[in-house]
Amino acid sequence: MKIFSVKFKGSFVKLHQFFFHNLPEYAFSGRSNVGKSSLINFIANCKKIAKVSSHPGSTKLINFFLINHEWYLTDLPGYGYSKRKKKEKRKLILDYVSYRKNLILLFLLMDCRTVLQKIDLDFIKKLNNLKIRFCIVFTKTDKLSSRILDKKIDLCKEEIEKTSFSMPKYFKVSVKKGYGRKEIIQHIQNFNKSYKEKLIIPNS
Repeated sequence: MKIFSVKFKGSFVKLHQFFFHNLPEYAFSGRSNVGKSSLINFIANCKKIAKVSSHPGSTKLINFFLINHEWYLTDLPGYGYSKRKKKEKRKLILDYVSYRKNLILLFLLMDCRTVLQKIDLDFIKKLNNLKIRFCIVFTKTDKLSSRILDKKIDLCKEEIEKTSFSMPKYFKVSVKKGYGRKEIIQHIQNFNKSYKEKLIIPNS
């Protein structure tokens, strides 16, 4: 799938502000400073749709982008950095994943160097309890050798499976080296096809 159109459709901080549509929606979430904005720009093949900052927690709103006039990319705030804003961001994120009916899939980003932390595991448990489809994206993979990266991923899998949940589908991505984008785009395209054919049911 070639991305030829990216349109910013709005930023929102309250559930009642969200607009409604009948297109599939894909959310990107993760701890603050995992490289979410960089990945979103990479996926959309546009350097400026998501603001990249050296300061963790810079995304405070939920930002909606219409891609190719046929699906939405949703940029969620990073979680787990500012103690003062943590509860507000957590509520906003949970409101979104709990009530957004067009959410088809959530991409949960993790910095491959630190991988799973308690706050990630808590979020994974919540997603599973809410029956939200999600996959994991390991970012900044150019920072590690392939051997160490695979070891980190295995440790992540072990921790997730300790909670009685199975390891979801995952992707290895490096914005700097330019790999991983094609696989994520293809995954979205597959879901879009299933959505059009009514083979998958949006969250309710």
